[in-house]
Amino acid sequence: MTTQVLFIRHGETDWNRIKRIQGHIDIPLSEHGLLQAEQLGQRLARDGRIDAVYSSDLQRARQTARPFADALGLDVRLSDRLRERFYGAFQGHDSDEINDKFPAEYVEWQTRDPGFAPPGDGESQRVFYHRVLHAMEPIVAAHAGGRIAVVAHGGVLDCIYRFAMKLPLQEPRAWPLLNCSVNTVNYADGGATVVSWGDVTHLSTDTDDDNLRKRA
Repeated sequence: MTTQVLFIRHGETDWNRIKRIQGHIDIPLSEHGLLQAEQLGQRLARDGRIDAVYSSDLQRARQTARPFADALGLDVRLSDRLRERFYGAFQGHDSDEINDKFPAEYVEWQTRDPGFAPPGDGESQRVFYHRVLHAMEPIVAAHAGGRIAVVAHGGVLDCIYRFAMKLPLQEPRAWPLLNCSVNTVNYADGGATVVSWGDVTHLSTDTDDDNLRKRA
């Protein structure tokens, strides 16, 4: 039996614009992000059936989920297991600042070693990946044959894409993780299949990717 999940990255925040790592820091949506959330809500209210809405408990995800959940008359079910990766001492800094403050750790981070954990008890990519997959298992099981929405973060969506496409954690990313995008994945028989990815046709304004490249 197939369960369809609409994975949605939260709308834009001010820290997204300046490429500052948020991790577990509870940053709200910017005015632009709130507009994106409204446009997403209009799209999903038109699109038809959604059986349940799940969200990271961080406010940027909650604020993104609320407009369409309200339009559909659904509660938003919060989970701290759907949070972004915990980046420890890297949180609150951009890549240049990390390079300055933690030069040795920055070099190791850039190797894409899945076992590397940022200083300050940060999560390794491997630990984060398994946290996300385990968070989804009971959600999918509770909605067998259903269609649900999960609002989370770029890192969470990256884990889901790698799982569905059977890609190693050290593989450089070549797929988008766009603010307020809809990314559709079917779960069945213990695996997952990407149906569509990076859909932002509902947005009339620009959106941005989850990366650390600063704008010129």
